[in-house]
Amino acid sequence: MLQNPLLSIVLPTWNAAAHLERTLAAIRESGLGVDYEILVADGGSTDGTHAIAKSFGAEILPAPAAMQTVGMPPGRGSQLRAGAHAARGQWLFFLHADSAPTPQWAAAVDAFMGAPENTGKAAAFRFALASGAPSARRLEKIVAWRCRLFGLPYGDQGLLLSRALYQEMGGYGSLPIMEDVEFVRRLGRARLCLLAQPLATSAERYEQDGYWRRPFRNLLCLALYFLGVPPRQLRRLYG
Repeated sequence: MLQNPLLSIVLPTWNAAAHLERTLAAIRESGLGVDYEILVADGGSTDGTHAIAKSFGAEILPAPAAMQTVGMPPGRGSQLRAGAHAARGQWLFFLHADSAPTPQWAAAVDAFMGAPENTGKAAAFRFALASGAPSARRLEKIVAWRCRLFGLPYGDQGLLLSRALYQEMGGYGSLPIMEDVEFVRRLGRARLCLLAQPLATSAERYEQDGYWRRPFRNLLCLALYFLGVPPRQLRRLYG
């Protein structure tokens, strides 16, 4: 265990064995030029998530949600908070377990952290799906448009920021859903950088639910959230 890593990578997990190995392998093989630690904030996995995390030397943090609905995964908000609390790095990178870094990722991370002016900024990566389907390319363009127009990346685009800025912002809220949207809105567009390098997110959810149906449901949840519907009620709609 590194005592003073420059970077802490926080992954919230819940039965993530199907994707976690790919993501951790991509981190290990990326060639990061700094010392880093990996913290897996787990919400009570019953599959092979813990074994995979341990095989890559990651630290596992039990981080179940305070108000988890029976039969549903825990909200990422409380997991992200737990990971950030335990992190030892000067920089924090929050990453979903099914969003694997691409070969360009390490250089982008090193460059962002190496610029002194970025201690007061946060960076999100370009949304990309690990699929060759034309529908995946269309969805990527829609997400890129949303990010340019509204400055609103989601958690599957990762978020890199200094510990100082994270603490200044008060950290992630312990929300069952929309924790990424809520935090980025508090950050504001002036402190957010959208990087050109992609993260390769699994397309499994879109292949199962449909490339139109799932984004429409996500957009509906977002609209209802902006209209003031409590996140706990949105949770069941999101699934």
